[in-house]
Amino acid sequence: MFVRLPTSVSEAQECLTEGAVPVGGATLVWASWQRDGFPEQAVSLRALPEAKVIGDGTLGAAVLLHEIDERVPEVLRRAAKGVGTGAVRRTATVGGNIVGSSLRCLLPAALVLDARAVVLEPDGPVETDLAELLAKRPLLLNLRWDEPIASGYRKLSDQLRGEVPFVVAVAVGAGAETPVLRVAVRDGYDVLSESVPYDTDARRVLGTLALTPLGTLPEAVFEAVWEEVTGVLERAGAC
Repeated sequence: MFVRLPTSVSEAQECLTEGAVPVGGATLVWASWQRDGFPEQAVSLRALPEAKVIGDGTLGAAVLLHEIDERVPEVLRRAAKGVGTGAVRRTATVGGNIVGSSLRCLLPAALVLDARAVVLEPDGPVETDLAELLAKRPLLLNLRWDEPIASGYRKLSDQLRGEVPFVVAVAVGAGAETPVLRVAVRDGYDVLSESVPYDTDARRVLGTLALTPLGTLPEAVFEAVWEEVTGVLERAGAC
């Protein structure tokens, strides 16, 4: 297998046109290639600047999870630190986790940040939403978002749907007119997400959330939602 390392978007487009398969960190595809056979050529974005950026509201698809630090919001940073083992985080990439993984550990964090995806199409990079990214699975270049006022994250290792831990992600982001509180919960292999207007009264916010599908979560999980929402609202009020 020949691995190609484009250094420009035009080179990456050429690789895809010629049939190169995106490899990411190879933590997810390597086993399937060993089983089904290796492609003639693969493409890695680790030398592409647009896919390696960290900070200023952008996170590249080729960034390794262990490289994610204080340059990104707390919710995204903590989500990355909760993925697998240290060895996995030193190999797995942002794009592989969101697009290639069934667990999509970073997805709840990206949803509460209201992130947009910059993907590589035949005509060049275009911005799309996360729903289209997951449905069409194009080559992800990076994620972009507006800086949140406050955010939080929790992984509930003692609360499982099958063998998959629940995770809770919360963020307060500035809306068009008023701030918006967003909550996302990974429930098994699915992610529930809701947004409500920002309110300094945590009980009123949580009462509203309880009327959404989030209110059907197991009691211990909704209690974690309660605690994370309360903490994020307190930090947002202090800003």
